[in-house]
Parts: sequence; structure tokens; C-alpha cells
Amino acid sequence: MKAAVITFPGSNCDRDLFDAFAKAGDEVVKVWHKETELPAGIDVIGIPGGFSFGDYLRCGAIASRSPIGQAVVDFAQRGGYVLGVCNGFQVLTEMGLLPGALMRNAGLKFISKPVALTVTTTDSAFTSGYDKGQEILIPIAHAEGNYQIDAEGLKQLQGEDRVAFRYVENPNGATDDIAGVLSANRRVLGMMPHPERVVEPAQGGTDGAALFRALSSVMAAA
Repeated sequence: MKAAVITFPGSNCDRDLFDAFAKAGDEVVKVWHKETELPAGIDVIGIPGGFSFGDYLRCGAIASRSPIGQAVVDFAQRGGYVLGVCNGFQVLTEMGLLPGALMRNAGLKFISKPVALTVTTTDSAFTSGYDKGQEILIPIAHAEGNYQIDAEGLKQLQGEDRVAFRYVENPNGATDDIAGVLSANRRVLGMMPHPERVVEPAQGGTDGAALFRALSSVMAAA
């Protein structure tokens, strides 16, 4: 599998995401936000965490309109796989590739700690390496991780089994304890917790590794 990791001014998890894909056996390339085209042969795009463009205006708003942005949208609309983590999740909602919005944490404070998640669905390339209902420990690091969506949108997410992960104990006020959501075709995942930070024992845990291995396996079998 060939993965592209997008880097914006202010990204600070692009190396972590690069390494997580590489540890799953993938070929990985970095793409600077000023590029207008993706490299040939890309199977999945990773949009990392951080503070793209200093989180001015709204988190992810400026990044979503970077030169590479239209190529990401086109790739997703053609059925390509896209993973957005933390700030990357915010970028995906600003691009319109995922519903809802990420708001300021309910406690109005930055939160950085490991949190327990429940794997809500295994019906996606990203989550197929877990068991449904499995509890995993993944770190968060955000001030705007409070996922909000209107009642109709929430009903649609629930009815279509598109909530990927839920918090066991909600740290930020997110609607329905949502930590990650899937697109309608299940090929775009946005999540606030950082699976790329727990892919090897030296990081204090390996619960994120299954996501990258599963995605790589699905791509290899395609």
C-alpha cells in the first residue's frame, strides 16, 4: 500500500503518522500543502494532527482550502481512503468530507491523556482489525475535540453504523460520546484520538497498530 501524509504549516504529528504507516509495511510519502496534485499510485491519504495555520479562524478551516485540498477531496470522491486524526479530523469536516463540526472542549481546556474508547463498528477497512465492542486505550491531545452534529445527522450516523469509536468516559462533551466517524462510503475516517501514538511498546501501548495493519491488509487484498 502507498500512503501520502499531508503536511501543513503547524502540523506536528506528520512524522508520527508517517512512521505508523511505515511500521504497517506501507510505502509512505510526504506531501507539502502547496502541492496541487497527489503522487501517482496513492492508496490512502493521512491528514495528521497539530495546529495547521495556527488554528486561526476555525481549526482546520485554512488547511481545508490549501492548494492540495481539492486533490484530497477529488481523491475521496473517487473512492480513495482518507484518515484524518485530531486536526486532520477537523480538516475533513471543513472540507465537507465528513459531517458535523469540532467545537471547543466543554471544559474549555486543552486535554492530553490516554482515554478508553469502544470500537463501535468493525465494518470498515480502518476498524476491521478490532472486535466490535472492544475497549482500546488511545491518547488524545486537543482543545477543540467536542464533536457536534444535529439530531438528524446523528440519527443518520447511528442508523448507518458510521460511528467508528466512542469514548468510554466522555472527556470533551462530544455528542453521543463520539470519538470518530466514517463517511457514507466508509472510506473516510476522522477521529480525535491519536492511534499513531500507540503503535509500538516503546510508546506505552500498541492499541493503535491494529488500525494501520487492517487498512494495509484490506488494500493488499483489493
